[in-house]
Amino acid sequence: MKASFSVFNKLLFRRKTPFRHVPSKNLASVSSCLLESQHFITQHSEQCSPMSMIKSILSKRGWNINPEHLCTIDLNESNVIRILTDLFEESLDAELAFYFFKLSECCIGSLHSLKSVCKMIHILVSRNMNHIAVDFILHLVRISCSKEVSEDLLFKLFFEIQCDRKVLQTVCSMLVNCYIKENKVSLALELTCQMKSFNMIPSIGVCNSLLKALLGLNQLDLAWDFLDQMLRRGIGLNVSIVSLFIDKYCSKGHLLSAWTLLMDTKNYGIKPDVVAYTIIIDSLCKMSCLGEATSMLFKITRLGISPDSVLVSSVIEGYCKAGKPKEAMNVINFFNLKPNIFVYNSFITKLCADGDMIKASLMFQEMFELGLLPDCVSYTTIIGGYCKDLDMNRAFQYFGKMLKCGIKPSVTTHTLLIDACFKSGDLETAESLFQKMITEGLEPDTVTFNTVIDGYGKKGHLHKAFMLVDMMRSAGISPDATTYNIIIDSLIKRGFTNEAKDILDELVRRGISPDMVTFTNIIDGLSKKGNFESMTFTNIFFSV
Repeated sequence: MKASFSVFNKLLFRRKTPFRHVPSKNLASVSSCLLESQHFITQHSEQCSPMSMIKSILSKRGWNINPEHLCTIDLNESNVIRILTDLFEESLDAELAFYFFKLSECCIGSLHSLKSVCKMIHILVSRNMNHIAVDFILHLVRISCSKEVSEDLLFKLFFEIQCDRKVLQTVCSMLVNCYIKENKVSLALELTCQMKSFNMIPSIGVCNSLLKALLGLNQLDLAWDFLDQMLRRGIGLNVSIVSLFIDKYCSKGHLLSAWTLLMDTKNYGIKPDVVAYTIIIDSLCKMSCLGEATSMLFKITRLGISPDSVLVSSVIEGYCKAGKPKEAMNVINFFNLKPNIFVYNSFITKLCADGDMIKASLMFQEMFELGLLPDCVSYTTIIGGYCKDLDMNRAFQYFGKMLKCGIKPSVTTHTLLIDACFKSGDLETAESLFQKMITEGLEPDTVTFNTVIDGYGKKGHLHKAFMLVDMMRSAGISPDATTYNIIIDSLIKRGFTNEAKDILDELVRRGISPDMVTFTNIIDGLSKKGNFESMTFTNIFFSV
């Protein structure tokens, strides 16, 4: 910042207590979230009270403080900072300084100024009381995010207050990390640029967090640029950083780029670890490239890397999903893998998909016998299997066990049960489950809404189906092609062919493509009404 500090002084201290205007429900006292200061002085001698120690120490700096009448002192911003500085320089006791900071805040009757808080943060970090300093910084970040205090000003204040460059770098690193935690990644990146101008860079842990945040926002180019800065500043490349980029490439389906990057790490003297290989092998399994995944799994064992249960389990799941349980068992036997929840879920999923609910339930029970506790995925999978068979008694038995074990059902769990209830003709239970999931704070997704709309449509409750579409929009979820296909199909089956055709025309104008079944139903409905002209037009349009 090129402006003189007097400008900042006017902006910052135009109120006597800059924190006072912040609503208490959004920002309680900066100190209120911290432990009581008495907790930090227990190591001092009981024969000497904290205020007596403060009086004795500050008297060496010319302060005449009466412990019983502290409020008589003019505790303005300048004096508070001077007292904190003198107290810490004489005693090197951050706990004692923190005690005075809290006590003086009570005497003032309001929160300390930003500059005073920044001074206290520096003192805390100087004596490795970072856990308290972070709480202060997090509050400052939330203020800056409200546009009332800029990140430029915070950096300026920290720089003005600093008396030790190493402490300043730690404080700024913590500040960057707090911006990341508050999902203000652009501000965090801007702050690192300001640090760079003062020949500083965040800690390697914070740099990794920033890289992860940038990649999470699909800012791949910015992430590479920041990595280049890290390397230029002397932070060496490590396998954990490489794994972040490999994971991003794999999530975008760019496995070749991920593999090339993994191989290139050897040029930097970095040996890929099991985590890096797990990311690529898991991606291969999800793409049904099981031969390549298995080949790579055996290859890394020859390289001296021991596959862990997570890596082996991902290959087992791949084979189970592909309907190859024998190959999955071969992998288990070869690596002598002790079955875990992940492996059991994979096999139960396969058995449920095949409709073999007897073996699925036996395997589910086997988990308990081995001391493994089924998770939400386990329960949802077996509930889905029974719902597929419309065996609602068994499905609700497992649903009850799930609740009794304290496992919160997911949106998918509810959706499976709702769909099965509609299909078995139990509308009342389906509606009850839908309302219950909303009451419990679970937000229905597109699949859930479509399931309920389809259930109403098949039963001829078109008014309820249209109400659900409105509810869907109100929840911020846009109806998709499946939603409209369900509505059109329901209208046609109830004889509202013209209305269905109107919706079809609207979809075409919006660029949404109905499926083959919908067109077939519309043509069939129009033909039954003898509307051959519209039927011919629709048929020609679809053929185009």
